Amino acid sequence: MDFELAREIMVDSQIRPNDVTDPRIVSAFLRTPREVFVPNARKGVAYSELEITTSPGRALWIARDTAKLIKMAEIQPTDVVLVVGAGAGYEAALISHLADTVIALEETAQLVDSMSQRFAAIGVDRAAPVEGPLARGLPGQAPFDVIYVAGMIELLPDAWAQQLREGGRLAAVMADAGGMGRGKVFTKAGGAVSAREGFDCCPPRFAAFDRKPSFSF
Repeated sequence: MDFELAREIMVDSQIRPNDVTDPRIVSAFLRTPREVFVPNARKGVAYSELEITTSPGRALWIARDTAKLIKMAEIQPTDVVLVVGAGAGYEAALISHLADTVIALEETAQLVDSMSQRFAAIGVDRAAPVEGPLARGLPGQAPFDVIYVAGMIELLPDAWAQQLREGGRLAAVMADAGGMGRGKVFTKAGGAVSAREGFDCCPPRFAAFDRKPSFSF
């Protein structure tokens, strides 16, 4: 399979037509081999308009949703970015072409080691995988210019907002009570955090950040 051609087709059919035309973002998608981040059995559909499970509880979104959330985050070349729930590392690899430094946070040594191997194999040198609980963020390396959440969530941990630099942005897809999601960016200013809404989508979710069901008779 010609993965380079498939990558170009993905950009031309899934990303540019969905109002993501920033040359820096387009270039990041063209330079990042998505097939490296999917299981061997799914490499043939790596560039299809599909969500692809990469490990239990982790998945690649369709390219359109990833591109639109990255666009909303307004990542700058000098930014330090924390990717929460980095999974296989695809989003962190993409963002490494846009930012100064990317820290890819995951909860298990196995995921961190696998990410390190993938990054080394494709020459990603601005993204560093780190192990730790997702809900805590990474306080020891805060503050961050951008926090990018790689799964749909219902609850936004206070720890993440506290780790934003003044003027920093937190990009996430927030699920509503009906299970649909909306891309949002939370910006920190004067110690407070305000939200800006973007696009509708329904990517794979992080179940750990679901609201707990309330008891009723």
